[in-house]
Amino acid sequence: MKLDYDFKQYDFRLLFLMICLNTAGVFIVRSAISAESFKDTLVVRQIMGSFVGLSMSIGISLFDYRKLCKYSPYLYAASILLLAGVRIYGTASGHGAMRWITVPVLGKIQPAEFVKVALILFFADYLQRVKEDINTPHGLLMEALYLLLPVGLVLIQPNLSTAIIMTVTVFAMTFASPLKLRYILAFVGIALIALALLFYLFSSGLYDKIPILQGYQVRRILTFLHPDENSNDFAQQMYSIMAIGSGMFKGKGLFNHSIFSVKNGNFLVEEDNDFIFAVIGEELGFRGSIIIIIFFLLIILECLIIAYKAKTLSGRLISVGVMAWIGFQTYTNIAVATGLFPNTGITLPFFSRGVSSLLSVYFGLGIVLNVALQRKT
Repeated sequence: MKLDYDFKQYDFRLLFLMICLNTAGVFIVRSAISAESFKDTLVVRQIMGSFVGLSMSIGISLFDYRKLCKYSPYLYAASILLLAGVRIYGTASGHGAMRWITVPVLGKIQPAEFVKVALILFFADYLQRVKEDINTPHGLLMEALYLLLPVGLVLIQPNLSTAIIMTVTVFAMTFASPLKLRYILAFVGIALIALALLFYLFSSGLYDKIPILQGYQVRRILTFLHPDENSNDFAQQMYSIMAIGSGMFKGKGLFNHSIFSVKNGNFLVEEDNDFIFAVIGEELGFRGSIIIIIFFLLIILECLIIAYKAKTLSGRLISVGVMAWIGFQTYTNIAVATGLFPNTGITLPFFSRGVSSLLSVYFGLGIVLNVALQRKT
């Protein structure tokens, strides 16, 4: 397989955006956990994860993505075994969910984060190989079965939010493949029917008929639909909205000790993880929040440009998959923090504390950088 690298095409813009967001993320994490300095153990772990992730991303950007696609069936098989192993040997977290495993040296990691990348590579390779048959019931059925297995293993952890991200990512890649309009409209129709059915079951009090939802997930949705009737459960998002609003235009500043801070008053829950955007809004204000959102939008736009200029279908699908993953996860996290979505437990890329999420995002973007390195001029 001949390499066709033109280092004049190395996407330094994307690399710059990644570094900027990650640097801001380290500062926000330190402020979120009220660490006295950057020597705090949790902050040091985040910094080390950033350096490892960046180095890994640059290294992967020099490795031919077509070779990774070639071995993607093995990565898919390893992902299935890993997810099955989490269910057997995993460590329990909130609500009794089994999502973590302990690895020597690295400590606790969340395998589902890395499975996202493996699935992007696998389906990019699969859709490239079956592009002539993708518009047949057999091709679409096989793709659905390949997706159902890892998503099912993630659902029984349970981890509904990650399962949704995986599904949205693969759907986006499928839409970017040579799929005919009638199938796209059919997918949209099925999704709308499913949403309508979900709304009907909740409005009729029949949510116990939905097998994939756990008790705490039902409560989150009911809280979102009827916040006045579930004020105690809605407090988590209410304080997040208060924090963002109190930052106003300029924000209260990083590492502030204001007695009027929602964060400093310990009202926020998961302020260094799921609700870290509340800290961004309070301390950086509307101005800082918009700048960070613009940087995320620029990463999404860069991925789309790379996808448009990719030399192969698999390269295009990888770029679209990573774009959909980061874009949807970012939007969902911010939507939860601002009360537009029910609480989902989705992290904010580059910002939420946790090395697993950080490394997986760097891994995915590293592959996109290699696609850019081989794109059409």
